[in-house]
Amino acid sequence: MVTVEVTDADADQRLDHLLVGRLGDRTRSQIQRLIKEGRAQVGDKTARASTVVRVGDVVTLKIPAPVPAQPRAEALDVDILYDDIDLVVVNKPAGMVVHPAAGHTEGTLVNALLHHVRDLSGVGGELRPGIVHRLDRGTSGVMVVAKHDRAHAELARQFKAREVEKRYAVLVWGVVQAGRRIDLPVGRDPVHRKKISTRSRRARTALTRITGAEELQGVSFLEVAIATGRTHQIRVHLSAIGHPVVGDALYGGTRRHPTPSLRAVQRLERPFLHAAHLGFHHPADGRVVEFQSPLPGDLESVLEDLRAEARKHEATTD
Repeated sequence: MVTVEVTDADADQRLDHLLVGRLGDRTRSQIQRLIKEGRAQVGDKTARASTVVRVGDVVTLKIPAPVPAQPRAEALDVDILYDDIDLVVVNKPAGMVVHPAAGHTEGTLVNALLHHVRDLSGVGGELRPGIVHRLDRGTSGVMVVAKHDRAHAELARQFKAREVEKRYAVLVWGVVQAGRRIDLPVGRDPVHRKKISTRSRRARTALTRITGAEELQGVSFLEVAIATGRTHQIRVHLSAIGHPVVGDALYGGTRRHPTPSLRAVQRLERPFLHAAHLGFHHPADGRVVEFQSPLPGDLESVLEDLRAEARKHEATTD
């Protein structure tokens, strides 16, 4: 149990704000969940997150012992790029869901991690141990997973403060120039509930930057950096400017009859989107750590064929 006495500096603020400020090893969402479960009191009365505290109030928060994660460990292949006592960095394959949810109770990254990483704790919720951020099911690439509450809180803070460097390799339709900036709020589509949209009534800020571009006769291979990490952000932003991700059926990225030079894209069974780089400050000592993931085989083979076709075109026009 944690006990906090309200001082002049703490007075007249919400209970959840007070506890977030005092308990640096807990995220706001974790504290709000504990308050909602009735574990917080001001004096001898159970309090809400919105309760305003006054000078002299004594606040108590009952923190339960960590619980083991409940999903079943599965001996699934997972490429572990880095592993220490605080975190693990993995290379998620396309087609793998990050954590159990309705319709996906097995075969997830969490199930795999529970088999390969023995000291993974139950932080982040029983069904999402250690998960700080996510990648879409069809997106491959580098992810970081926390092993305990302190690491989880610090990594979550860095993601929220936009201190994490995230770069993606993307193939889009059309010609896009490097240097373009897409600053469009996104949220749940008001009509199609499975989609994210720039027309949402409850949109949240989202920023995407195109930092590199290679034109390949009707498509462009891009390096994309994101400051925010909204659901489907890159896919939605690129579609919104008329350059959807190749292979992305949900946001207009499929073509039935591509030109002969682009036939290689018909082999794609998912969006051409890969988390290629992740950089952050290590939660234990603050040093900068960076991790890279090369293009997986299915994307690399398509890209090489497109480049070969582009070279042939250049040779015939010289």
